[in-house]
Amino acid sequence: MNVADAMTPRSEVVTVEVPGTRDDALEYLQERSFSSVPVVKPTDGREEFRGLVSRESLIERPDEDQLALLMDDGVPTTTQDTSLEAVAHLMVTERERRIPVVDGELEGIVTVTDVIRAMADADVDGDREVGELASRDINTVWAETPLPVAEREIFYANVPYAVVLGDDGAMTGVITEVDILDVARVVEGEAETGDSIANQDDDWAWEGIKAVGNRYLPTRNVEIPAGPVREFMTGDVVTVTSRKTAREAAQAMITNDVEQIPLVSGDDLAGIVRDVDLLGALYE
Repeated sequence: MNVADAMTPRSEVVTVEVPGTRDDALEYLQERSFSSVPVVKPTDGREEFRGLVSRESLIERPDEDQLALLMDDGVPTTTQDTSLEAVAHLMVTERERRIPVVDGELEGIVTVTDVIRAMADADVDGDREVGELASRDINTVWAETPLPVAEREIFYANVPYAVVLGDDGAMTGVITEVDILDVARVVEGEAETGDSIANQDDDWAWEGIKAVGNRYLPTRNVEIPAGPVREFMTGDVVTVTSRKTAREAAQAMITNDVEQIPLVSGDDLAGIVRDVDLLGALYE
C-alpha cells in the first residue's frame, strides 16, 4: 500500500498561510485535535509549502505570535508513490507525526493515524504482539499536580502524554498534549496565570520551586489553567494486554480516538503502547 492510498488529499487538508498569527493555527489545533498544521504561502499563482506549526511549538513558545517564527521549516516530506512501510520508518526516525506529500506543491498529508487506520483495516501487516512493541518506560504524573507543572513534566519527558497516578500509586487516568491544548487560551497583555508555582504549604510542592510565587506571562501568551491534572485528564482509560496484536491495538486506538494505550498485566501497569510504537510492526 502506498502513501497515495492512505493520505488526506490537498482538497481536504487544513492549512494556514504566512504571514499569519498564532490564532490562525490554534483554532484548528484545538477544534480538530491535530498535532500540527501545514503552513503554505501563495506565490505567483502557486501554493508553496513552507513548513509545519505544531501544538508543541504553541505551548513551548508562549510569547511568539507570528507563524513564520513558530513553524518548523525543516520537516521531511514524501511522495505519493512511497510505500506506507517506508513512510512509517520516516515518521519514527524523524519523530514526525504528519508528513507532507509534496511534488512541487503540497499534494496532501499522511499521518501516523493514517498508517494506524491502514493497520486496523488489515491493509498493512499488524500481526506482531504489542508486548514486543510497547515501551516499559512510562511517563507518569500525580493526579493533584497543577496542570502547568504537568505540562512542563510532559515537555521535559519528551512524550505527548502522562499516565495519571492517584494517592495509592494506581493508574487513574491519562493526560495528553491534546487535553492541555484544549483548555489553553491566548491572552492579551501581562496576565497572572494563578498559583501555577507552589506555595510553601502546597502538598505537591518540592524544594526546588517552593515559595516562588505566581507566574506571569508577557504580552500575548498561551495560558494554561492552574487546576489539578485530575480535572483535565481522561479517566475512562482503554488498556491492552501484551498478547494482543498490533492490529487489535490499532483498532482500539481508532475506535477510541487515542494515540496511546496503557499496557497492563492483571491489575498492574506494565508499559505504554503509543501509535508510533505500532509503526515498528511494519519495518522491524
